Amino acid sequence: MRINGILETALYVADPAVSAGFYRRLFGFASLLESERLVALDVGGKNVLLLFRTGSTGKPFVTEGGIVPGHGGFPPTHFAFSIPAEDVEPWRLKLESEGVAIESMVTWPQGAKSIYFRDPDGNLAELISPGFWTIY
Repeated sequence: MRINGILETALYVADPAVSAGFYRRLFGFASLLESERLVALDVGGKNVLLLFRTGSTGKPFVTEGGIVPGHGGFPPTHFAFSIPAEDVEPWRLKLESEGVAIESMVTWPQGAKSIYFRDPDGNLAELISPGFWTIY
């Protein structure tokens, strides 16, 4: 038996449609699922970014196949997207051209570079190049 990786990352947002528009505009993510409760976005064809309406997941959710247990969270949270080293500067320019304020840029001792910015709900997003974690 083995684990293949993390498939989903969940963010809790005021309005999933507004947040999805932000991520689609910046990154071109396609929608996998859209409802009043959540929007699921395709991240690179291998991960899913779940944008849950804050407060909508605290109770169990009944589906045809079973019950999803209640869970929840509140912004701001943090997550990172991996990017190639050569794309750090193009991403910085893209964020600036889209009017997204860059909160910080960090060059790590191991050589990785990070760009930090906030989404519409104050979640701290990071774009990070290889070199920080030994696994990437």
